[in-house]
Amino acid sequence: MSACIPTRDDRSSRSSRLSEASGFKQPHSPPPRRGRFRVSGADLSASITVFLIAVPMSLGLAVAMDAPLAAGLVSAAIGGIVAGLLGGTPLQVSGPSAGLTVVTAELIQIYGWRTTCAITVGAGLLQILLGSLRAARSALAVSPAIVHGTLAGIGVAIALAQVHIVLGGGPQSSALDNALALPARLAQSEPAAPLIGALTILLLIVWPRLPGRIGSAMGRIPAALAAVGVATAAAAVATPGIARVDLPSWRSHALPEVPHGPVAALATAVFTVMLVASLESLLAAVSVDKLAADRAMSVPKDGAAPLPPVERSDLDRELRAQGVANTLSGLVGGLAVSGGAVRSSANVRAGAQTRASTVLHGVWVLLSAALLVTALEWIPLAALAALVMVVGIQMVNFAHIRKVHKHREFLVYGATITGVLLAGVLEGVAIGIVVAVAVALHRLARTRITVSEQEGRYLVAARGQLTFLAVPRLSRALGRLPHGVDAVVELDGFFMDHAAYETIQDWYAAQTAMGGRIEFTGRSGGRIAEPASAAHSCCRPWTPWRNHHCHDRVQETVPTPAATVPPVVPENPPAPPSVNNPPERKGGHRLLSGLSSFQRNTAPLVREELARLAAEGQRPSQLFITCADSRLVTSMITASGPGDLFTVRNVGNLVPPPGAPEAGSQDDSVAAAVEYAVDVLGVESITVCGHSGCGAMQALLGAAPETPRTPLWRWLRHGLPSLDRMRSRRHSWARIAGRMPTDAVEQLCLTNVVQQLEHLRAHESVARRLATGSLQLHGMYFHVGEAQAYLLTEGVSSGTGPDEVFAKVAPGVEETAEDGAEILDLAPGTAVRT
Repeated sequence: MSACIPTRDDRSSRSSRLSEASGFKQPHSPPPRRGRFRVSGADLSASITVFLIAVPMSLGLAVAMDAPLAAGLVSAAIGGIVAGLLGGTPLQVSGPSAGLTVVTAELIQIYGWRTTCAITVGAGLLQILLGSLRAARSALAVSPAIVHGTLAGIGVAIALAQVHIVLGGGPQSSALDNALALPARLAQSEPAAPLIGALTILLLIVWPRLPGRIGSAMGRIPAALAAVGVATAAAAVATPGIARVDLPSWRSHALPEVPHGPVAALATAVFTVMLVASLESLLAAVSVDKLAADRAMSVPKDGAAPLPPVERSDLDRELRAQGVANTLSGLVGGLAVSGGAVRSSANVRAGAQTRASTVLHGVWVLLSAALLVTALEWIPLAALAALVMVVGIQMVNFAHIRKVHKHREFLVYGATITGVLLAGVLEGVAIGIVVAVAVALHRLARTRITVSEQEGRYLVAARGQLTFLAVPRLSRALGRLPHGVDAVVELDGFFMDHAAYETIQDWYAAQTAMGGRIEFTGRSGGRIAEPASAAHSCCRPWTPWRNHHCHDRVQETVPTPAATVPPVVPENPPAPPSVNNPPERKGGHRLLSGLSSFQRNTAPLVREELARLAAEGQRPSQLFITCADSRLVTSMITASGPGDLFTVRNVGNLVPPPGAPEAGSQDDSVAAAVEYAVDVLGVESITVCGHSGCGAMQALLGAAPETPRTPLWRWLRHGLPSLDRMRSRRHSWARIAGRMPTDAVEQLCLTNVVQQLEHLRAHESVARRLATGSLQLHGMYFHVGEAQAYLLTEGVSSGTGPDEVFAKVAPGVEETAEDGAEILDLAPGTAVRT
């Protein structure tokens, strides 16, 4: 795609069926009015479900971290209310971070609780900074094997620590110490705590699987609440003296202090808390997107109305919200906050529709912390430890292990887990990255090249990636083949660097020059390269556009040599074309055949993508204004697809300035499209594209004063300012970099693009967005005969420079700057950014 027409980004996928309560505009209607915070019945019900899960889990995580129990409730309330209101994932529920259990426990042991709160504040501020720098997507660039390995290692460490509490004791300082001390703990344990823990674990496993109507009715109660509730009741009856929750008075609640200790160690602690909390939140946000999408696509039961889809996550906004929540949580003496997969999945499955359920859950937690202290103090510590132990075990996801093994990344996964358990979270991540890099280098260097012969035909098989490291072996293998032989080169890899390409290309040229026939295939045997003179390949679905009509050729017969079959002359040959007997036009036939070809070849390939766009609505990032000329195929020259461009086509790619009546009437069609694209669709840029040989510009140049006022001429009068600009001495002539326009028509085509950009800037909606810096204007010229695109330099398209130069777009242009700027080919030694 050209520099000014990027493809749709992640923000382009939005819901077309969102209610006004969500605050998100409909794709085909004006922006909704911002109303008050509304709560639906589904959100209220879901908030209660999540609240019943969050309270025991928050207390259990506080116990696992050896933190004040009230801190767990504080972080759950702040995570629900603050992250729920500000977050970019409406259905994600935030609270105490399970992934930070081991890290926080170690920090409390080293620095104390009040300094740990200060570290949480620092981590939150760092999250806000990274979210403002739009670094959220970069965090997901880490290998999934490392991320899942880190969380799995943390889960194993949590389980090893909590099993000691379930057995009636206390955890050790590290995962390795917990594992080594487990036999002695088993020998010393008394039966009360293990039995309560075992009962809790049994109920957590069995409760969601209860059969029949009773199971369906009981299943509405969250398993975590049911397990802790039954365990609490059993402990009250059977073991009154078991250790229970002890919520201290809020008057003794500890607040953060200025951290004391080595600066490097404190900075490492802040970075570790930020890293784990951010990764856990971002991964949970991606999972929530998948759950919400699956729910929207599922068929409702009992004839119920389908739930509306939810807008996709804004990960940078979510990261900033998590930072704000962590900062506030640390300031008021709470645990570190992150998005939780358990709470969030429960929220989605409970039918939540907006962020109201997340916020209300935080309100219920806050009320319970103030009003239900007596009831919470009946909960046995063994039940909470068993609940957290199950959460830790669930962090070792077997679906992730299967995926990692499938992609041959299990070594990275295993190394990360081992590093987390033996050295720590940050060290484990570093070990995983080192192992991942080593594995990647090994794969690049590992290439097997074999040569075999069968019936005078050679087979050269290359297994693996062809890099410069494999060039010596590749050269030796190809050099063993005789000159001018027939050979098949089987390439089984997804990467070939320049050195390997040139080696194969030179060998191919030498062999074909000596009469050899070389064929390149993939491992399946399909040809991946063929000469340009190969037999005609008919229209292939979803491939670059070709200027032929294959559906017309289907009915044609292949010509037969005259020496074999004499030509057949019809008895009544058709008359030659004339005025009274015009040639038959095939427009209708071609349209019908083309539609049939689309339904047969292309529709099956694009149906899923178009169904998604139909469900989510259009969210294009570009408005593309161009001429109605049939030779200008916008999707071809911009390499765009469905949903990428909002296109306006008219004769001469004209943009009438606002308030320019012609013949007593105002033409608002283009202005309406501009307003809709800018204000409703929120496009990020507008491109005006002219082209060579434009008939509208030719008509303007050759128009006589007595030209009749037909509809066409009334429309073309909007192009007269372009003609006046070209003839004016106050404006420099538009030109193409490296040469002058070939004639007056091309000069007017270029000038017309510049003039229409000025008309665009006069529109109120465009001027408003340009003033805020949220909209860009681009000028483009396409030379049809050369199949070459040119872009107007930045100064003119932004209205800040005198030059009117169209720069040539070089093939293979790629992004080369951090802001997405691209380099265009102007002339030797020069370049321009757009």
